[in-house]
Amino acid sequence: MDSTSSQPIDHHAEPGRRSSKKPRLHEYFSAMVKQGASDLHLKADATPRLRLGTKIVRVKSDPLSGKEIAAMVEEILDEKQRAFFHEIGSIDVAEELEGSDRFRINIFRQRGKISIAVRRVSRLIPSFEELHLPPQMRKIAEYTSGVVLVAGITGSGKSTTIAAMLEHINQTRPCHIVTIEDPIEYLYTDAKALVNQREVGIDVPDFAAALKYLMREDPDVVLIGEMRDRETFGAALQAAETGHLVFGTVHSSGAAQTIGRILDLFQAASRDLVRQSLGFNLQAIICQRLLPCLAEEIDRVPAVEILINNPSARQMIEEKRDAELADIIRSSEHEGMKSFTGSLLELIEKDYVDPKVAYAAAPNPDELKMLLKGISSSRVGLRGR
Repeated sequence: MDSTSSQPIDHHAEPGRRSSKKPRLHEYFSAMVKQGASDLHLKADATPRLRLGTKIVRVKSDPLSGKEIAAMVEEILDEKQRAFFHEIGSIDVAEELEGSDRFRINIFRQRGKISIAVRRVSRLIPSFEELHLPPQMRKIAEYTSGVVLVAGITGSGKSTTIAAMLEHINQTRPCHIVTIEDPIEYLYTDAKALVNQREVGIDVPDFAAALKYLMREDPDVVLIGEMRDRETFGAALQAAETGHLVFGTVHSSGAAQTIGRILDLFQAASRDLVRQSLGFNLQAIICQRLLPCLAEEIDRVPAVEILINNPSARQMIEEKRDAELADIIRSSEHEGMKSFTGSLLELIEKDYVDPKVAYAAAPNPDELKMLLKGISSSRVGLRGR
């Protein structure tokens, strides 16, 4: 990737439209795909940088001038977008390489010059097996109605897990999937399903506008991205009540905390009604944490808690006994539920996770130690026979 001067702007192009010439920025997109980079950063008078894994590395090229970066921006913006950028100082747009990935571009001013941050949106969606997720995830993805929530902290792989579930639906079920995302993180290619993806800030101004017209789009399966406010979760419940399967993410660390986080979105007077609706429409809560893996070929593996909303769990939710959901999970693993402790135990047994790392992540380290001790003792007994 060199730093030759950018392609000239076609000043004779139709007003309000971009030049028909291939934008120079696409050369960087191709390099991102080739290198497997997730992000690209361009800054005036600085060497371009790529994010490879968790590290940002320099590209072997000369620094780009402010004029070069400004020319790149002119190539990808139409007249209306240019006016918006000059007034606001930042803008989000998207580009797509034909037959390849999509790129979400944020253009912004800093210290009087233009910088560009690009996120690559991959078409390669990992399978459940590649993500080392438990087999019951496939069964959860095969529900036809209700709400499925994936919970965890930032960077815990929530979006990737949902992508694997949606892709399973895409490959196996003739239906219409509509996603509302901020931003789009994976691209789906229509298989048995028809998939429409709407990106907030690019395809639709905000979540509220997208949700307003959602039911008019005849969806069967819906992804509403992050459940961040009352309107968003209310729309999810409404869609579930009318027979749709709805996926969403929540920033929380466990099933009980997820229920509490949802209720906190609503005023106290309406929480009992929300509990009843949640008890009736919830299908599953999947909470996950990514842990460093001992296997050389695997970077991180998920420890997963799965709550299936069976009659006992529904009763706990409706009777405000959320703290008892952990007991329901532990006693119902034969129904496909899984506790964090049980998941950590499996990861240790597979030599995926160091026991010290598992203890640090465990909700009850002493319980995990006792289980491990019991397994070790039983193995010693078997060898002694």
